[in-house]
Amino acid sequence: MYKLFFLCLITLFLNKDIAEINWNEQHRLVWSDFKGQPDHSSDAAAVTASGISFSYSIRKSNISGISFTAEVGAHFYPEHSWFKEDIVDSHILAHEQLHFDITELNVRKFRKRLSEIVPGEDLTTVLQREQIRANKELSEMQNKYDFESDYSINGDIQNEWVHFVKSELELLHEFRSKS
Repeated sequence: MYKLFFLCLITLFLNKDIAEINWNEQHRLVWSDFKGQPDHSSDAAAVTASGISFSYSIRKSNISGISFTAEVGAHFYPEHSWFKEDIVDSHILAHEQLHFDITELNVRKFRKRLSEIVPGEDLTTVLQREQIRANKELSEMQNKYDFESDYSINGDIQNEWVHFVKSELELLHEFRSKS
């Protein structure tokens, strides 16, 4: 069964009116989280719309110099996520969950890189470049996951991805999304 992946990258500061589910270790997606209308012309059984939000604030002071704070989140967008009820099962739901987990993994990588930034005069450029990099890496990983797992058809590769993502999330535990 072929599934297309739809990646919705929406930054928090651009649109706050979109309903979202924040990634949380305790919350696993269920089909009722998918509220969008299925595209019956698509070969996809389900589509997960997830993305990274990013906002930051830069402070300049004669005393302490330049500093910044940043907020980065992994989000699932219910209204843009859908499934075809007659052809989905728990295996497909697990595949969709891993898309959301991959979003969280890339958020953790992004947060780690942000924690390593030494603020300077070009801080805005550095932060914007890191945001572009995070979104690009997320998109590439999502596409690679679908391609290699053949949209979950290749069970062995699907399981490899499950173990890889779980391991990477554990390595970056200190940068996890807080509930």
